[in-house]
Amino acid sequence: MRKPIVDIQEMITAIATLGGEITHIEPVQDGEESFAFRVIISGKKYVLRANHHIHGFEKDDFVCRRFAGPALPIPEIEAIGVLDNGVAWCLSVLVPGVTLQDLPVAALPSVTGAVDGVMKAMAAAPLDGMSGFGPFNAQGHGRYTSWKAYLESIVNDPLYNWQEAGKRVAMKRVVPLQEQLLQSIAACPEKRQLVHGDFGSNNVLTDGHLVTGVIDWSEAMIGDSLYDMANIFFWRTWLDCMEYQARYFEAFPLDKARLACYQMRIGLEQVYQTAIDGATDDLDWALLRCEHLLGLSR
Repeated sequence: MRKPIVDIQEMITAIATLGGEITHIEPVQDGEESFAFRVIISGKKYVLRANHHIHGFEKDDFVCRRFAGPALPIPEIEAIGVLDNGVAWCLSVLVPGVTLQDLPVAALPSVTGAVDGVMKAMAAAPLDGMSGFGPFNAQGHGRYTSWKAYLESIVNDPLYNWQEAGKRVAMKRVVPLQEQLLQSIAACPEKRQLVHGDFGSNNVLTDGHLVTGVIDWSEAMIGDSLYDMANIFFWRTWLDCMEYQARYFEAFPLDKARLACYQMRIGLEQVYQTAIDGATDDLDWALLRCEHLLGLSR
């Protein structure tokens, strides 16, 4: 999805209604689907983001209010709104640090233990009042009736139009991956834990020793927390920060079957999304990565 068209003056006008004097605003590194700016209002530092949809920002606010604490640092949401052209915006408190993806390689081993601590905090987070499984909405209600239903949704949920995706990817290569996923799901437990859904690289901030913030909860789910570790393992050959984290976790006993299942689910999601978006290079990488996991490397 392309980033929204943003009129920075309209954004400034919107946040000016909150009160305070805006003394500085500058663009910063943003996400794949959003723009971001660093803003100073009455001496306090914020991040101002813009996206096509408000739902992800509302989830950020929900997760912050429910789960933020010393063990799980989540930036506070100051305000959320929608511009006249329908573009959503979110003003959140700026936390110090850089993303794991931007951290120098030499510094990565120093932060892996802190990342593990944050993952344990997510796994232990209480889910009182939340329901369902899989991606949840801004009220904490998941879309699926079971974790297994979410895992297999990439194959059988009408939400995924594989006929359309098949115009850009050879389904004869996708079907064996889908079949392997369905076979491995049976061994996965019905756990109800907080899952970030896109953890380990540009959504984790650090000062080089501690994790200072976990951001962008738009893909957050209810399910097995091992899914976040699987995300790290899936992307290990793509990003140095994922490789170093994977090496750290490999020193501990792991349920390799579950990790393999979740990596395949993550990979199929990436294959589908890149096929729909027409991102040919990313599609080729994701497909080859899945085939490598299945032992079908070409």
